[in-house]
Amino acid sequence: MTHALNWFEIPVDDFARAKAFYERVLGISIGTMPMGPVTMGMLSADPSAVGGAIVHGDGSAPSRVGTLVYLNGGDDLAPMLERVVEAGGSVLVPKTEIGNDFGFFAHFIDTEGNRVGLHSMR
Repeated sequence: MTHALNWFEIPVDDFARAKAFYERVLGISIGTMPMGPVTMGMLSADPSAVGGAIVHGDGSAPSRVGTLVYLNGGDDLAPMLERVVEAGGSVLVPKTEIGNDFGFFAHFIDTEGNRVGLHSMR
């Protein structure tokens, strides 16, 4: 087993709003893919990396509790965290040093009400 995680889904209520939020925060274009009654917005198109998507449809319920997904904050998560507020989200835990050379983390609430984490080494 190379990674403990191979796919994640972030549930959303308003797909267009969530797509605009994550495009702004992550600085990427999100491709939309209908999959039956579900609409997915791909956060990673690299088949050799861990992937994930925002997901709208039956069974997708945003939440501040439960599993916490950490997105890659790049070299320094601070600029990404600033864009969270600009894009309509809120910062729950500011950039915080983990210690023991494990880098930094932060938590935010997206436009859909999900608690999501960021991680970077600087």
